[in-house]
Amino acid sequence: SRQIRERLHKELLKDVSLRVTDSENSDAYNVAGRGEMHLSILIETMRREGYELSVSTPRVLFKEIDGVRCEPIERLLIDVPDNCVGSVMEKMGVRKAELVHMQPVGSRTRIEFLIPSRGLFGYRSEFMTDTKGEGVLNTVFDSYRPYMGEIPTRTVGSLVAFESGTAMAYGLFNAQERGTLFIDAGVPVYEGMVVGVSPKAGDINVNVCKKKQLTNTRSSSADEALRLTPPRILSLEQALDFIDTDELLEVTPTNLRIRKKILDPTLRKRAMINKKA
Repeated sequence: SRQIRERLHKELLKDVSLRVTDSENSDAYNVAGRGEMHLSILIETMRREGYELSVSTPRVLFKEIDGVRCEPIERLLIDVPDNCVGSVMEKMGVRKAELVHMQPVGSRTRIEFLIPSRGLFGYRSEFMTDTKGEGVLNTVFDSYRPYMGEIPTRTVGSLVAFESGTAMAYGLFNAQERGTLFIDAGVPVYEGMVVGVSPKAGDINVNVCKKKQLTNTRSSSADEALRLTPPRILSLEQALDFIDTDELLEVTPTNLRIRKKILDPTLRKRAMINKKA
């Protein structure tokens, strides 16, 4: 952690828009920048230099103006095919966006919104899915406005490994019925590691290390007949968009892994109950 601190403060010498402060935990630091892209570039640079670190979900910086808690607002310009307008408008409504202007341009529609910066967290990957990769999205800072209320975070859940070991084809085959996997057979996993995404809200514990029981009529070679769906490989930016408030992104020179902050499932459930109480 001392080496990471030195590296971050070294970055301050050439990046005037970066801010680094100590947190309550001596092994963690608060790093503030100009957005997800700015921070992801720093993380990727440190990763290539051989550093290993864990990153929590990005948060916006609030500002108090005349005694009122205010948040940053982005001017969002979206250009999408006409048949994708409905899904975009629906997602923007949930994220507290205010429609400013809408204009048809041939077979496409250009829409302008004012939206809280925190409403854009995790939206870019959804946007590309909703528009089948044909949409164009650009943002620029607009102003500060009074806090606009709670915005629902991630609407999907995580598939979480509940034991340590090596991912087996049989265990993955059963787990892929619950959602989309992030790993393939033969990958080392540990308790509390996120191995996939569930289409439903709420986390699901899965046993991806499970082996098929061998009998006189079953052999281990039967696993070769199992058809596994190719895993979804997340980039650094996609992983930062995906992680929830109770998760961390582990960044190493060779791997990107998502894990729960509390690895033990019993302690994690207890913490969730206490939080609701």
